[in-house]
Amino acid sequence: MYYKATHNFWVLFLFTIIFFSCKNQSYCDIEYNDVFNEDSAYLYIKNQVDFGARIPNTKAHDSCVIFLENKLKSFGAEVIIQNVELERFDGLILNSSNIIAEFYPDKKRRILLFAHYDSRYYSDMEADNIDQLLPVLGANDGASGVGVLLEIARQISVNKPTVGIDIIFFDAEDQGQPLYMDIYDEKAWCLGAQYWAKNPHVKNYDALFGLGLDMVGGSNPVFARDDNSRYFNNFLVKKIWNLADTLGYGSFFPDKFSKPILHDHVFVSQLAGIRSIMIMDNDPRKTIPYFEHWHTQQDNLQNINKQTLKMVGDVVLNFIYCVE
Repeated sequence: MYYKATHNFWVLFLFTIIFFSCKNQSYCDIEYNDVFNEDSAYLYIKNQVDFGARIPNTKAHDSCVIFLENKLKSFGAEVIIQNVELERFDGLILNSSNIIAEFYPDKKRRILLFAHYDSRYYSDMEADNIDQLLPVLGANDGASGVGVLLEIARQISVNKPTVGIDIIFFDAEDQGQPLYMDIYDEKAWCLGAQYWAKNPHVKNYDALFGLGLDMVGGSNPVFARDDNSRYFNNFLVKKIWNLADTLGYGSFFPDKFSKPILHDHVFVSQLAGIRSIMIMDNDPRKTIPYFEHWHTQQDNLQNINKQTLKMVGDVVLNFIYCVE
């Protein structure tokens, strides 16, 4: 009798483990691997680049704000625009707009996804002094993260996740001082994120975590794990990089560590208290800080790789539907 009861206990125990293992495996299955549409994400990038350089105080910037607001509303989001005057490092007042989209606002458990949509006013990495004075189109540095998140917004409007999702397109991220200047102030960057972190769109706003995207459209990317991301939320870093490996993208999401990245995730983590990370092309082996065409006139649509968009979109979309 004792043996039979013990035997039945272990059978039930093993069945329970197998059941919940299968349940979790099914819940986090890669069924969404064929859902993310890279052509759609590419089109959203083109839509932004077609306006020109999205620098605050320009018509291109203002037209892009209207486009992003209307596109998010078409996906069923409740959209909030934070219009604010932000001061650039040199005293110039930037008429800026953070674009906030709430999906399923009735859900208390939420995750935050973000990217910046403004582009650089100065081509720091150009060798020619005249070319340095030209603004950057920012197809990869800015528009790519927004394009991927717009496609994700389209997908979650059709397939409801278990958590609420907020997507923020931050403004004035890339308006810091030119690299040739001797002075450097971290707070001269990510102005929109700093403002939102101190003035969230919802009082006492909270999210399970924050995930930012930038420079996610170049060829042969290396998405290293930056030290700031690991510091703020190493658990999330491991989960996403492990998922990327499971999806077959491990060579692009390697177990490599890079220097700390100063980006919106730093201020979202420090000022808003939402532990956030970045997915960004950041190969520590390269001599330049980021991707090949960073802060140059070649950061244009011709250098956007659809397969990279697909890869990042798959990872983020699968992770969203795995959040319990």
